[in-house]
Amino acid sequence: MSAILRRLAASLALLCVAGGAHAQDILIRGAHVHTASAAGDHGADVLVRNGRIAAVGTGIAAPPGAQVIEAQGKPLTPGLFAGITAIGVEEVSLERATVDEYLSLGAPAWQTQWRPEFDVTLAFNPRSVLLPVARIEGLTWAVVAPDSRSGGTILSGQGAAVTLDGRYDAVLDGSRSLFMQFGSDAVSLSAGSRAAQYMLFNQAAREVRSPPAAGAKAMLLPAGREVFARYLDGGRVVFHVHRAADIRQVLALAKRHGIRPVIVGASEAWVVADELAAAKVPVLLDPLENLPESFDRIGARLDNAALLARAGVKVAFAQSSDATQNARKIRQLAGNAVAHGLPWDIALAGLTSTPAEIFGVAKNRGRIAVGQVADLVLWSGDPLEVTSVAEQVWTAGKPVVMRSRQTELRDRYLERMRQGT
Repeated sequence: MSAILRRLAASLALLCVAGGAHAQDILIRGAHVHTASAAGDHGADVLVRNGRIAAVGTGIAAPPGAQVIEAQGKPLTPGLFAGITAIGVEEVSLERATVDEYLSLGAPAWQTQWRPEFDVTLAFNPRSVLLPVARIEGLTWAVVAPDSRSGGTILSGQGAAVTLDGRYDAVLDGSRSLFMQFGSDAVSLSAGSRAAQYMLFNQAAREVRSPPAAGAKAMLLPAGREVFARYLDGGRVVFHVHRAADIRQVLALAKRHGIRPVIVGASEAWVVADELAAAKVPVLLDPLENLPESFDRIGARLDNAALLARAGVKVAFAQSSDATQNARKIRQLAGNAVAHGLPWDIALAGLTSTPAEIFGVAKNRGRIAVGQVADLVLWSGDPLEVTSVAEQVWTAGKPVVMRSRQTELRDRYLERMRQGT
């Protein structure tokens, strides 16, 4: 084993210990509690028992043996959503052996069978060094999604929400989703035309409802038809799309086939905000997108999130780039949306309760309320300010070891600098 691999193995052994901490009763006393719910924000105590929130209120007595944390008025929030990422299925983006989020089938896209049965969560590695990097920044769960690249198709495959606490059974019930790439970003995967994307989707739907004869050329294998059928019957399909005209077509496609669409990217979503609101379709966007990086993004603007929320659209956040290696930047997205008109409480919800609702995990995550899993973060200051830090994170009531490979390297070299070596 090379010296580099030995050091990496040592780092993994050190950092992936979050699941080993004992989940004792905890009373967080005197916090400024941001519930991310209708209960709003207020000074309160939060009692955690058996990994879940047992009480929220004032003057709560600590049970025998409970650990008491004096919050001294600091903000306490639910654990934050890390966005739509490849955390756990991509370690080093330029090292192909560590990248598992996409299929490369080799044939031209228009000759390649769709593979909705591809489930990227099967490759999820809870011992990835990226998990503690995210956890110590207050991120406790994410959606792990497949990608579409050269050699693949516009249908990327299936993904799901996962907890980042280091457990192997990390996939969260009810969150499984199908992911698709539409618009100009996927033209190379649809024979050079975005119109072909809708043609291909409709053809695949017809195959599900009227399977081809044995031996006939088909877009889907039998296993793929079985999976695709589940999404055509009220399933959640996440469309990565930017242009307003394409968003309208996706809404029509979803209505025609009985699917529950989620729009990601959405640089021009503000143009069709009323239609999105009427269809009750949520949007995950990057509020830092304000330049026409492509013809699909000509209408990008910094107040996109504010305009959507004003129209009644559920808004959450997802980074347009660097979402895996630097998932922690998602707080900056929410803060930027506030700077351009989005109400602060809606921005926090866009990192907590709103994505939990979108991906079907709101019963257990996303709010500070009795019965919720105790994923909590105590902050030094406003959690939407980049100068604030997570002072302590808990996942399911267990304190996170507030170290990562990055902090270990920082401390190692700072000590050498102090010693002059």
